[in-house]
Amino acid sequence: MTAASLPGPDVTDRRFWTSGRVTEALAPTLATAAAERGTPWPQVLASQYARFFRDGDRTAYESRVAERHARLTRATLAALLDPRDEQVDEVVDGVLLLCEQSTWCWAAHDDAYERLGRVTPAVTEPYLDLGAGEVAAQLAWIDHLLGPVLDERAPGTRERVRHEVRGRVLRPFTERRDWWWLGVGQPLMNWSPWIQGNVLAANLALEDDPVRRWATTALVADGIAAYWASLPADGGVDEGYHYWWQGAARALEAQDLLAFAGVGPAPEALERIRSTVAFPHSMHLGGDWYVNVADGPARPPATWPWNVVHAWAVRTGDAAAAQHAASYRGRPGGLFDERASLPRAVGLLAAPWTDAPAGEPPLVGRATFPATGVAVARSAPGSTSGIAVTLKGGHNAENHNHVDVGSVVVALDGVPLVVDAGKPTYRAGTFGPGRYDLWTLRGDWHNVPRVRGVEQPPGPEYAARGFAVTSPEGGVEPWHARVDLAGAYRVAGLEHWWRDVELDAGTETAVVEDSWSFAPGDTGAPAGPTTWHWLLAGDVTLTPGEARARFVPDDHRTHPPRTLSLTWDPDVVHAALDLRELDDPELVAVWGRRLTRLRLTARAEPRTGTFSVTMRPTPRPARRTAPRPADRPTDRPTEPRPQEVA
Repeated sequence: MTAASLPGPDVTDRRFWTSGRVTEALAPTLATAAAERGTPWPQVLASQYARFFRDGDRTAYESRVAERHARLTRATLAALLDPRDEQVDEVVDGVLLLCEQSTWCWAAHDDAYERLGRVTPAVTEPYLDLGAGEVAAQLAWIDHLLGPVLDERAPGTRERVRHEVRGRVLRPFTERRDWWWLGVGQPLMNWSPWIQGNVLAANLALEDDPVRRWATTALVADGIAAYWASLPADGGVDEGYHYWWQGAARALEAQDLLAFAGVGPAPEALERIRSTVAFPHSMHLGGDWYVNVADGPARPPATWPWNVVHAWAVRTGDAAAAQHAASYRGRPGGLFDERASLPRAVGLLAAPWTDAPAGEPPLVGRATFPATGVAVARSAPGSTSGIAVTLKGGHNAENHNHVDVGSVVVALDGVPLVVDAGKPTYRAGTFGPGRYDLWTLRGDWHNVPRVRGVEQPPGPEYAARGFAVTSPEGGVEPWHARVDLAGAYRVAGLEHWWRDVELDAGTETAVVEDSWSFAPGDTGAPAGPTTWHWLLAGDVTLTPGEARARFVPDDHRTHPPRTLSLTWDPDVVHAALDLRELDDPELVAVWGRRLTRLRLTARAEPRTGTFSVTMRPTPRPARRTAPRPADRPTDRPTEPRPQEVA
């Protein structure tokens, strides 16, 4: 066996693993591990795997894989704190179950069905995907962390791990260089650093041949450098905040492992790192709410590896990014979430960031990412109070893309009310030919217009033009962002469709104004009317010229956000509400059981014109000491009924 080649305290570091801070952080995990020890492990079945090809369900299989990973992570942490025989046996059981699993690839990624027509894995031709990388990394870290006790308690375990990882991950990575996620035939995206970082961990811990180990390290170094080069210089990520953690953050973690192996980032890579470290806090609206574009939830998990952001923010001198990361130190629930992967869990426990003071997030007032066409502004920098608005340009073929060029999101008191529905639960069609048939991805369910009856189509050629932001110093003058949406539509004669978004901090008012022009002499018959869509969260009421939205998430019961008013000229458009009942568990977890679309339909189709919607909070109602009987709330809110206002 080679010496340990991963950072982090292994089982021999008893001072660390028995420290009060670590045992306190892991107390809930240890309780769960103790309760499940001796019970049957989650079974990964061929019928679950085959469901993806039969009915499109990928959750049945992947959820059992995730349960197996999570239990093994808990067992490993329990054995690190107390490496007695029965706890080490639990780890060995989990390790061997993974080694005996027919495939480490997720069914949704395997190519055996496409190439061979199989609904079962092709064990002789392992496919290297995110799932395979995750298994290899988990086994590598277990080998590093528990190696001595594994040798003592279960000789042969580590040899079996090396055999499986070599055949399923390390050799496919080095011997086949046409993996699409390496950028072969398409742009790089989050798969590249995610898989390569896991390959690197497996290589450093499990590759016994020093020549091969160095060669694989060099390949990963080149791959991570290519990923950094693919990011825009301004630090933006077209996949949005959610996938920043599975792309840029994975690259940061891989960069840390490369540094441990003696390979540092090139100066140009360091510049990209410095820029992208600022991305997470720039997308923060308040609390657990973030600007979501592409396949991302507006309320993502809070349990990301903030220690990685904090370390790189300190290293690159970004005080705001460091402050934002450190603010997660004081979150309810403690330092560690057992849903984290094993390497991220160990990183959270061992990182020096645990000594950083936990303060408030910076809540920056302005952020602009021109390369991806994303701009964010809030009326009260440093506070969730007030109104925040975002504008997205870009194009309709970005990574994890939705059809959303020109979309606007508006938050009030830190909570989105004019919203992007976000990421649905992934199924077979989510990334297939029918992707853009899904309502959550379509332009008609984003805050963009349908122009003369034509919805925005997907494709790289359907793109914003002229994206520009005016952001006066000090935030006294109104913030203004502008983009031309004409290129995002397949509409004959459309010359310009300017969308101007202005935020007046003093009055807490956002105005979205569209102005358009068709070619002179335009006589094209519209395919239908022009319609403006606004997707609203919470309870929505509609009266002539105004809609009001009030959304009170569970964590805002004490200080609920105010009601947002949207107003327009009722002589220009006809207004209606479309109620969207939600049954997707990922959407329900963010928005509850419904979203409501405000549909404003033009009464005429002039060649040139202007239409605007003004958004501002309504005044808070005067407080009474006690509600009158007739005013007492019912047990559940009244369901808004579909309604129209002439």
